[in-house]
Amino acid sequence: MDAHLTAEQEEIRRALRELLAKRCGPHELRAAEQTSAGYDQALWEALAQRLGLPGLALPEEYGGVGCTMTELALACEESGRALAPSPLLSTAVLAAPLILALGTGAQRSALLPPLASGTGTAALAVPGTGLATALGLTGDNRGDWAGGGRAGGVQARRAEGVWRLYGQAAQVLDGHSAGLLVVAAHTGGFARSRTLLFLVRGDADGLVRARQTSLDPTRPQARIELRDVEAELLGDDQADVPAALAAAGDAAASVLAVEAVGAADRALERTVEHVGRREQFGRAIGSFQAVKHRLADVYVGVQSARSAAYYAAWSVGTGGERVGALALAQALEALRTAASEGIQLHGGIGFTWEHEAHLSFKRASGDELLFGPVHRLRAHAAEAARLFDGGEVTV
Repeated sequence: MDAHLTAEQEEIRRALRELLAKRCGPHELRAAEQTSAGYDQALWEALAQRLGLPGLALPEEYGGVGCTMTELALACEESGRALAPSPLLSTAVLAAPLILALGTGAQRSALLPPLASGTGTAALAVPGTGLATALGLTGDNRGDWAGGGRAGGVQARRAEGVWRLYGQAAQVLDGHSAGLLVVAAHTGGFARSRTLLFLVRGDADGLVRARQTSLDPTRPQARIELRDVEAELLGDDQADVPAALAAAGDAAASVLAVEAVGAADRALERTVEHVGRREQFGRAIGSFQAVKHRLADVYVGVQSARSAAYYAAWSVGTGGERVGALALAQALEALRTAASEGIQLHGGIGFTWEHEAHLSFKRASGDELLFGPVHRLRAHAAEAARLFDGGEVTV
């Protein structure tokens, strides 16, 4: 692995950091959270049309830039620094790779160009609250998480050549505003039980969706109800959906890890600035040895997480081993530590709910709820690697 960034990668980071510094400060971020979509539409158009972020990792034949997931991860590091709310994660990291991997030629040609240009958005909807399981990050995703033929989950049935879905899904990232939903549903009953992916238009009859209150307001989520909704099968019914979801999950975990590193780096930077200004006993508290030691530990944690996240992103881009879950665990732990230390070292002002430090803490906690928690990410990775002679890991 070559740890040096190319000139193109450096330019992506520089341009994105400049744009977000101008358009996504604390006040703009909080204003965006209050919109119906949960993000600034004008900023999203700038990210998509000026910088081409949604299409970075998509082939040029579908309107993309033709880069790898590594470039998309580096872009997400900058969006993580600003905690910028946008449908980039749901569209470019979760939904688009599944359409690219499983879709027919006609589906890819019709659906990917709008996603690459940012004129369309998409979201991945899985039953219940099982996103981490569906993506194979915290357990085997070949189980019955999609319903298993029982009540609950999302069920699919075919009548007169048309697929129809019924059921519900929660914690769907950008599910309330996405123009296209990629829905995981159970089909086949008990005899031929399997999970398939279906395409549902955002304006489909029988589709009910509403934004949910979430711990992290920069990650808008929705509850989806499908009431006998007409759907289109993604690809064909012979597709290995669990394998495709696991591959997408590893790539998503790598991108999320780099994003979390960006957020942790900014949290540390903000804290260092504060302790350099705040004085006690006639001197800056940043000069106290105890404070230096605490921040040094945070710095080591962030840099270690950055190395792991960069390696995971590089590995996805080159088709190497899947280490996204481990990198994500380390990055989320670094972000939580950086945010917690930041809150404490900011003193009284840091404990106010409105302070910027809490946004970083909410991001770390929210991502653990969606994609973790950390100990389960590590336990499943250890079990998959047979780290303990094939024995099960108890968590």
